[in-house]
Amino acid sequence: MRQSSQRRQGGMTALGFLILVAFVGLFIYAAIRLLPVYLEYFNVVRAMEGIKADAEGGASAMRNALEKRFDIEDIKSLTYKDIEIRKDGGGWVLHAAYDAEAPYIGNVGLVVHFDKTVTLSGSAGP
Repeated sequence: MRQSSQRRQGGMTALGFLILVAFVGLFIYAAIRLLPVYLEYFNVVRAMEGIKADAEGGASAMRNALEKRFDIEDIKSLTYKDIEIRKDGGGWVLHAAYDAEAPYIGNVGLVVHFDKTVTLSGSAGP
């Protein structure tokens, strides 16, 4: 009697396997749809960190450098004007906070909030 009950417990059914594959597939598809959003975020961070040489020219020089870098990197989720630039002690602080959207399935989309602060220290400026 005990052996027959062990034989019936063979494992996952085909329906259970399909549900599991569909569930995992939704997460993989979400990751694929979010990949361009995160790549763009990394480009924003690289542009913000890459203007250290332009910090000596002040906020207007940094804005011009950001504009050029955003054009080259084809950043669409925010503009160079959305970057807050302020003087802090002996250096400059750049702050970007924005939401990026990615379409998912039909009229359902994914929204990701990014918030990055970059400190450019040791710069002299007006």
